[in-house]
Amino acid sequence: MNNDNYSGGLTREQFLFEETRITARLMDQGLEDKEIVDMIQADNLFQYPTEKMLRSKALSCLRRLKALDNKHLVYHLAHGSGSLARQINLYAVMRENAIVWDFFVYTIGDKYKAQDLNFTQRDINAFISELMERVPKCSQWSESTEKKIKQVLKKMLVECGFLRDIKSERLEQIYLYPELEDGIVANGDSIVLAAFNSIR
Repeated sequence: MNNDNYSGGLTREQFLFEETRITARLMDQGLEDKEIVDMIQADNLFQYPTEKMLRSKALSCLRRLKALDNKHLVYHLAHGSGSLARQINLYAVMRENAIVWDFFVYTIGDKYKAQDLNFTQRDINAFISELMERVPKCSQWSESTEKKIKQVLKKMLVECGFLRDIKSERLEQIYLYPELEDGIVANGDSIVLAAFNSIR
């Protein structure tokens, strides 16, 4: 996966699980992008209090689903169990945003490879510090952006079951669903498997 989209927009978009699942169901019906966005706006399918954010969030969801580049994964995100769909949504975010890709592949994946399940805020801090040194775009982040990105990454860990709760300092043993594993391998992204505690 050649992804250099180190976008701090992650602070606005976050995980968007329910929104992406709704968008995936519309995409699975064969609707065009414009039809999907128009339907989400017209019927307020995300149930937002104002219309202002609907279009931008719908476009974010579409971008992530297209990043999956796999109709089977879109189908399972739309119709699979909540746990499976969350894992696929995480993989979609990883493929769309290099910050999330690097964090899960090189921080979380390396932890599972080493069978080191200890995980603290220091691990996130170290990842962000290294990222800001390595990627010029990230070095320009404000202190508030840096803080928010750390919070988003932590929330993703909790939402997908990697951490039991926000205060937990131990990674859980993740079960990688075969539907996602097959999609990851089909996409040539086997490097990602370790991030889901699947070592080949």
